[in-house]
Amino acid sequence: MHAFAALLDSLIYTRGRNAKLKLIVDYLLATPDPDRGWAMAALIGDLDLPGVKPAQIRALIEARVDPVLFRMSRDYVGDTAETVALLWPAPIPAPAGAPLSISAAVDALRHLSRSDAPAVLAAMLDRLDSEERFALLKMATGALRIGVSARLAKTALAQAFGLDVDAVEEVWHGLTPPYASLFAWAEGTGEQPTAADVPVFRPFMLAHGLEDAQVDLADYAAEWKWDGIRVQIVHVAGQTRLYSRTGDDVTGSFPDVAAAFSTPGTIDGELLVKGDAQGGEAASFNALQQRLGRKTVSAKMLADYPAFVRVYDLLFDGGEDLRPLPWSERRQRLEAFVPRLDPDRFDLSQVIDAASFTELEAIRAGARDAAIEGVMLKRRDSPYVGGRRAGLWYKWKRDPLTADCVMMYAQRGSGRRSSYYSDYTFGCWTEDGELLPVGKAYSGITDEELKMLDGFVRRHTLARFGPVREVEKTMVLEIAFDSIHGSTRHKSGVAMRFPRIARIRTDKPAAEADRVETLRRLVT
Repeated sequence: MHAFAALLDSLIYTRGRNAKLKLIVDYLLATPDPDRGWAMAALIGDLDLPGVKPAQIRALIEARVDPVLFRMSRDYVGDTAETVALLWPAPIPAPAGAPLSISAAVDALRHLSRSDAPAVLAAMLDRLDSEERFALLKMATGALRIGVSARLAKTALAQAFGLDVDAVEEVWHGLTPPYASLFAWAEGTGEQPTAADVPVFRPFMLAHGLEDAQVDLADYAAEWKWDGIRVQIVHVAGQTRLYSRTGDDVTGSFPDVAAAFSTPGTIDGELLVKGDAQGGEAASFNALQQRLGRKTVSAKMLADYPAFVRVYDLLFDGGEDLRPLPWSERRQRLEAFVPRLDPDRFDLSQVIDAASFTELEAIRAGARDAAIEGVMLKRRDSPYVGGRRAGLWYKWKRDPLTADCVMMYAQRGSGRRSSYYSDYTFGCWTEDGELLPVGKAYSGITDEELKMLDGFVRRHTLARFGPVREVEKTMVLEIAFDSIHGSTRHKSGVAMRFPRIARIRTDKPAAEADRVETLRRLVT
């Protein structure tokens, strides 16, 4: 556990991608099985210890220290695992025994019931120092938040053993922790795992932002970029799976789509929800959110928010791998494949007919459909390759909308921002002069701007609600957002899509911020 704790501590305070990669590579090369396999599972979010819950951890620490002290400390630190790790009283004398390993901790915890897990976890915490306690608690709750994505961890594994990261991704979802067969292959002592007859996830092909790239429509095809969630649907050996862009299995949230896909193959598309029942066009992302993250979906939910997939690409036709083919050939195969699917659940994303880039720019500028996020430009001779490859695909998002809003509340961040008030709830004025919340944002500002806003919050606090402060309504923030939708959950009646702080308007009086009615007129 000590080596894993040191790894987490180093990753938290390391910002560069290459430096993080080296830390993980060095750990994997120095750590034996199965500890490194369980560590990888923790890093990528593939470790499940259902018997350990945050409420149990809070109960354990509040039985050992003053609950008020714990809550005040948690408010200041901003992270439960770190607070518990620091406050946990060291037993006197310290228990004897061999150091606790990751595999021993996982083996002890993963099959325990919720009633048995707290006592076992407490005994482990008694054996560890503060850094090791932090690592154990982070691993047990699955909330590392250390700036390491699943892709980065897999890239480190590939670098450590001289493998191709796409080959690692290709087989990952057919494996379970602690990945003994994967490490055997990596070290040359076993065969490469295979994805045959298993509906595994393949890495998505991603796009660079268009920015200043030179694009000729003779070489690139244009499609709409739809505003849902990107999914991959696989049907192999009688099994169907839906995967999100990060490789999460979302089949359970969309059983209606999975049941409708029974043609052997793998497609890439955008998961959307239909709008009105008659037209069947795509609704806004706000409608799709009603379905996201649900482990069980009621019959009413299925009827009220019918899901479908707008298909972009064909990766496998039956058992034939089409990814090495150029986009133009895959598109022809796709156009023949989609008519074989249920038309109520699948349709084809159309290519935009534009004679010139200028004409395409005008078409894009006029696109304010609720489900359109922008335009995709795909090189006609591009194969389907995982990740972002320069010069192949570009995304050209429509220009964001903006509104001047007034900060109303601020909340402490997490991780590196846990000491700052970095999450801001903001509002706009009603015609009657009432300020109503319209969104929340924490991104878009520099470290210096963060410090300035944190100082404003501390100096202008009106009331405190745990980690949240209400502030004087004098700070104006220009908020950029991709679209805005009607919402019955918010008193203002609107919900922003991807709000972020564009700039701090110290030059603008709060009374001149935008009106809620102005935002309502933008609803798509």
